Amino acid sequence: MSITEIFETMEYGPAPEGADPGFQWLDGHQRQMKLFIGGEFSAPSSGQYFESLNPATGAPLAKIAQANGEDVNKAVAAAKEAQIEWAGLAGNRRARYLYAIARQIQKHSRLFAVLETLDNGKPIRETRDIDIPLVARHFYHHAGWAQTMEAELPGYEPLGVCGQIIPWNFPLLMLAWKIAPALAMGNTVVLKPAEFTSLTALLFAEICHQVGLPRGVVNIVTGDGETGRLLVEHPDIQKVAFTGSTEVGRIIRESTAGSGKKLSLELGGKSPFIVFEDADIDSAIEGLVDAIWFNQGQVCCAGSRLLVQESISKRFHEKLRVRMQTLRIGDPLDKAVDIGAIIAPVQLDRISELVQKGVEEGATLFQPEWTCPREGWFYPPTLLTEVTPSSTVAQVEIFGPVLVSMTFRTNAEAVALANNTPYGLAASVWTENLSLAHDVAAKIKAGTIWINCTNQFDAAAGFGGYRESGYGREGGKEGLYEYVKPAGMALQSIVAIEPSKNAGLDKTHKLYIGGKQTRPDGGYSFTVDGIEFAQGNRKDIRNAVEAATGAASSWANQSAHLRAQVLYYLAENLELAREEFPVSNEEFAITLDAIFTYAGMADKFDGQVHSVPYRGLTYTRNEPVGVIALICPSEAPLLGLVAPLAAAISMGNSVIAVPSSSAPLSAALIYRVLDASDVPAGVVNIVTGDPAELAATLADHAGVDGCWNFQQDLIADVERRSASNLKQVWSVTSLPFGAKEWLRHATQVKNVWVPMGD
Repeated sequence: MSITEIFETMEYGPAPEGADPGFQWLDGHQRQMKLFIGGEFSAPSSGQYFESLNPATGAPLAKIAQANGEDVNKAVAAAKEAQIEWAGLAGNRRARYLYAIARQIQKHSRLFAVLETLDNGKPIRETRDIDIPLVARHFYHHAGWAQTMEAELPGYEPLGVCGQIIPWNFPLLMLAWKIAPALAMGNTVVLKPAEFTSLTALLFAEICHQVGLPRGVVNIVTGDGETGRLLVEHPDIQKVAFTGSTEVGRIIRESTAGSGKKLSLELGGKSPFIVFEDADIDSAIEGLVDAIWFNQGQVCCAGSRLLVQESISKRFHEKLRVRMQTLRIGDPLDKAVDIGAIIAPVQLDRISELVQKGVEEGATLFQPEWTCPREGWFYPPTLLTEVTPSSTVAQVEIFGPVLVSMTFRTNAEAVALANNTPYGLAASVWTENLSLAHDVAAKIKAGTIWINCTNQFDAAAGFGGYRESGYGREGGKEGLYEYVKPAGMALQSIVAIEPSKNAGLDKTHKLYIGGKQTRPDGGYSFTVDGIEFAQGNRKDIRNAVEAATGAASSWANQSAHLRAQVLYYLAENLELAREEFPVSNEEFAITLDAIFTYAGMADKFDGQVHSVPYRGLTYTRNEPVGVIALICPSEAPLLGLVAPLAAAISMGNSVIAVPSSSAPLSAALIYRVLDASDVPAGVVNIVTGDPAELAATLADHAGVDGCWNFQQDLIADVERRSASNLKQVWSVTSLPFGAKEWLRHATQVKNVWVPMGD
């Protein structure tokens, strides 16, 4: 066959990658894998194992140890014992270990790639060219952060023992995303790989042993969901990092509520792939192939919702169907294969059921004419058109090679459709109009935006979601903060509290909602020091959330300079009203200083350009969380209200504050200061009353995006209730040492990728 004929037919012969390295490694372990605890491989205490199967053939690969409570206890104990010494190592010493791990991964890259493909079913081209190089990159990159931690993160310290649970779609890469930053910052790790894909994690354990990593720094416990539960609930775990489904993320949020454990969740997605009429259609088609059929669509950030402008939709769909006919599905060890096997029969059944559901709801189905291999678990690339925004397949994460398509007419409609989902993990925008691209990127509620590209990842750039896609970031400097904690001082130690004074006022103080003083819905009041205050209820909270939501977009879109001016004016007016506030001079002075600090930082806590190894610009935007609920402390009634309020609104958030119920006078008196300070209506809302009742309502409310809770006895309830929409919760038991810690919690990081060149 001539070269011309090959290009015409796109027919490739088989190009198999030998499976021998993987099988030899498995045979060296007698196809029975142990746990890695305290630097040694050991059999499970129960003596129980389960089978790992090759998705491409259904054949067994090895027996995997089933860890039980005793094994988890041993692993956590080993990590706890090792952590003090590991954290005490100089940063350059930890860096050497991370560097050595990276080098060994590179040296054994073929074995890792083959083993990953055998275990997961993804094409060898992906494991060889994408996954394994990125794994090594993460350890190299974080070796640098270990080296410079003292200079780059002054005042921060490691958390302790981290429990990490990873999924089956990127087994080794997710391991690297979690272990590398944890170790760099001085933590130790107990990691549970996915039940379906444990093999490369155990090979990684061998690498740790080879480089002489101190015993107990990394521990690998394999098992099912019960093993994960035992790890999450273990009292000696200080941090839980989870990547997986939103449903399990909610369970973990509820189970860790009130435990004091730091939590990061990277969950599901339903990412839009937006094609405007001026896009390079051929490039967009190839980008779409990578977006949805990479790793068989088993990717949390897969571009599973195609939004194409109506004027080009017919031509785009025709080209897409032609391209789908040329996709190759089969043996994932064949280097000419585009699409490999689905991870397990249960996932294959779920994909089939959801596609059938989409057809029943009116979608038009297209699949290539060729048939899938009969051996193993395969599903063809699938296109569903004429899908409505409310359709099940447009809202539910399918996690398979299934693309649903909808059309739009205007730019605003494209953004509205993109945000019409409870998720917010990623999005891909295709247009030759760079101004339009950046405008749309800013408006989409997602943690990563790719412009004229897709599925770009790097250790230097953070990754994580908005809304029900979770919170926290992995990668970049922003990912380091998930594995450290700041030093802090208790409120009581900073401020000498004076009792409230009755300044001769004989009235009932009202609520402050939507820029107005309003009477409470229930008509009730409560008395403190002889003064009556409005008793807010659920209806008042709903009104406050409505007002805050209405103000959020406009306030967030104001320039940082303008927000700073409003805060400066607030500080001026507060100072003029000094004699009205029944607080100590010390507390009042610290409060003023806090407002000035956050006013000064409003236009300085901004993004950065990441140094990623590709030709293009990758930058971050620090965007507001949205509507933040403040459950203020009982101590320092003025400072405890105004300082977090100023931090939140300086970054463009709107606020519903529940002041101290034991000393609410300062909160009631600040209404007039707010009115005189050009704070837009709805940006600040204050509801007095029972903190427990009001906090519960705020934590339950789907319109609240974040919650800062200063009440120790409410932590468990607020964190548990927040799982309903996975709102970000910051349980503040002390005042952080610096303003940036407050501002980090007032923002969420969006990474935008923009390629450059022809």
